[in-house]
Amino acid sequence: MSFNLYTYIAQKLWQTKLQKKSIAAPVVKIAEGSIVLGMAVMILTVSIVTGFKNEIKSKAIGFSGDVVISAYTNNNSFEQEPLSMQAPFLKDLQGNKEIKHIQSFATKNAIIETKDENQGIIIKGVDNNYDWTFIKQYLLEGVIPVYTDSITSDQILISKPMAQKLNAHVGDKLLTYFISKKQLEDSTIQSYGYEKRVRKFVVSGIYQTGFADVDDNIVFAHLKQVQRLNYWGSDQTGGFEIELHDYNNMDEQTEIINETVGQNVEAKSVKQIYPTLFSWLSLLDSNAFIIITLMIVVAVINMISALLILILERSNTIGLLKSIGAGNGLVQKVFLYQSFRMLLRGLIIGNVVGILICLLQQQFKFIKLPPESYYVSYVPVELHLNQILMVNLLTIGSCLIMMLLPVLIISKITPVKTLRFK
Repeated sequence: MSFNLYTYIAQKLWQTKLQKKSIAAPVVKIAEGSIVLGMAVMILTVSIVTGFKNEIKSKAIGFSGDVVISAYTNNNSFEQEPLSMQAPFLKDLQGNKEIKHIQSFATKNAIIETKDENQGIIIKGVDNNYDWTFIKQYLLEGVIPVYTDSITSDQILISKPMAQKLNAHVGDKLLTYFISKKQLEDSTIQSYGYEKRVRKFVVSGIYQTGFADVDDNIVFAHLKQVQRLNYWGSDQTGGFEIELHDYNNMDEQTEIINETVGQNVEAKSVKQIYPTLFSWLSLLDSNAFIIITLMIVVAVINMISALLILILERSNTIGLLKSIGAGNGLVQKVFLYQSFRMLLRGLIIGNVVGILICLLQQQFKFIKLPPESYYVSYVPVELHLNQILMVNLLTIGSCLIMMLLPVLIISKITPVKTLRFK
């Protein structure tokens, strides 16, 4: 019975607050507007941060895998020491249920030349076991080269920025210069010399990921080309890229893999390969936390202000209710009900606005970004129901808890003081 009474009274007060003479009406609208704005901003924040992190992680992992195995060396260049493709540790890794895929690769520095331009590049040699799934998403022209074990292919895949610098197109032939390390045959001791070597490659396709660290440097070629340029055997490679089933197990699996590969070989996670990039991504979480906190604080302050004005404006009504026997608890419920109604209206509209903007951005990508600074050409967003629910529950909980403070004033209002001035 009391539930029907306080909701009835609250609804009557809600209707009269919209009258022109009510000073609470604009304040309530401002409070609801702050909830709408805050909720929309919070949904956009968590969606954009999640989208950014997943998009950039997928690009970093798409190029290098979750974990990279290579020979341990103090050399900071992309020139690698060879590893055997029949290394004993590979059998142990293939038995690891957390590992999804293992592929060979090798890198080598080079200079690529056309009639008008020269460009320093890094040749990344891959074989027929290479997973092209990631690159296929960003292929703009041509086709993915097909590499086999029997024939050494001269087909290469270059990026759009590189093609623009070199004025190169699909089907063009590009001269590429290498410096190769070769053991001197006429020496009585083991010593090495260096020689200049030239290869002519044919552009098979052009890709663009927006990941500038790779697009500006990496050219995909046949692994056999790198083996020949380095005077390696057909069973030697520069390293192995490992794809895991679960990204969240990366750190743990990197330690396990390091223990498996043994001495003179090291395994690095993609976080260790791109430390600056992942440090930046971790800062996004801090930024999101700060934004969400500020939005909740603003919403709470506006709700408290609106509720205080409602209480003060209706002090005569509160005194009247108390004079006919209404207790503090009943009157407090009336104003808490009004607060929850304001909050609910703001939440519904804010959720609609925030989710709608996210869906429009996902579909049309109308908010653009410079890829050389942000690694993506547009603002990526990802909507997750659990994140939206978390933001809503956090807002509701914070507001309702803080609403208990202003309603305590009701217990201080007495019928004698309020009705005397009615």
